[in-house]
Amino acid sequence: MPRIALLPGDGIGPEVTAEVVKVLEALRSRGIPLEWEVFGSSADTYLTTGSALPEDVFQRLSAYDAIFAGAFGDPRIPDSAHAREILLGLRFRLDLYVNLRPVRLLCEEHTPLRNRGLGDVEFLILRENTEGPYVGAGGGFKTGTPDEVATDISLATRRGVERILRFAFAAAASKPRRRLAMADKHNALRHTSGLWFRLFKALKEEYPEVDARHYFADNLACQMVLDPTQFEVIVTDNLFGDLLSDLGAALAGGLGLAPSANLNPETGKALFEPVHGSAPDLAGRESANPSAALLSAALMLDHLRCADWGSRLREAVRACLRAGRTTRDLGGVLSTSAAGDAVVRELLYGADSP
Repeated sequence: MPRIALLPGDGIGPEVTAEVVKVLEALRSRGIPLEWEVFGSSADTYLTTGSALPEDVFQRLSAYDAIFAGAFGDPRIPDSAHAREILLGLRFRLDLYVNLRPVRLLCEEHTPLRNRGLGDVEFLILRENTEGPYVGAGGGFKTGTPDEVATDISLATRRGVERILRFAFAAAASKPRRRLAMADKHNALRHTSGLWFRLFKALKEEYPEVDARHYFADNLACQMVLDPTQFEVIVTDNLFGDLLSDLGAALAGGLGLAPSANLNPETGKALFEPVHGSAPDLAGRESANPSAALLSAALMLDHLRCADWGSRLREAVRACLRAGRTTRDLGGVLSTSAAGDAVVRELLYGADSP
């Protein structure tokens, strides 16, 4: 029986996670054997205990088949120390080296490129998730003085780069057009991006069936705006992936529609989360958009071998968007809870939804 750990988190995190629970309850009512447990890791936990992810909690979380996180961030902790401890802690300690960000235009009305006749926009951004400048290497010297020096060191290893590239080539090989785009900046970052470029060229020889093309990261961002339909799979490092995936989210309608998965394909460990923030100013107002959380839950269902229901959930979200059964940020009038209810009704009953 698939077991899920829920980390609702801060701000609107508990509100959007509650809508995910509605989906899980609906599936269990249809005979899908799911179990879940809610964990209290949050800003409150950190402020009370001084630790957001104690060792015993981490060990318990690591035993679950999937972890779902709502959102983290609290103005009482301005440096977001607890969010880093939880999210980066889980990514690094569980070695979740694949950050998977689908970009899919569900409703053309919500893209800034509307009226362009785009048709289908659907591609996958794969971001290396455990290296780059996010490892925290670096430091400061003479902080707060006119002579202050600050450094952040970007780390790239042959093992880390090769495994995400191999995952990307395999993903591209499974797509209809077999297209893969790799982004780096080896013209400026000779060492880290140079490693990415060399390994990319070498792996192209092993995957002749894949139409693999190299882009400088800034040019790729430009191409995503000019014609997003040309892409199927994009792979890049941690920093560029962070930037490009948010651009992809904007093309698809904004962060309120952006799901994500953090995966280790070898161990099966996985963390799923909407990529929007905790929006503390919206907390308690029942105005948060649950779509990104629900789409992240669909990725989680795929991972838990409930892919049919994952697909159904994505289509239920899409149907509600196109029918205007949405929260105010997308032009609707529904509350967070009512928007979640609409998706659940669509999921269970489709066109016959009451």
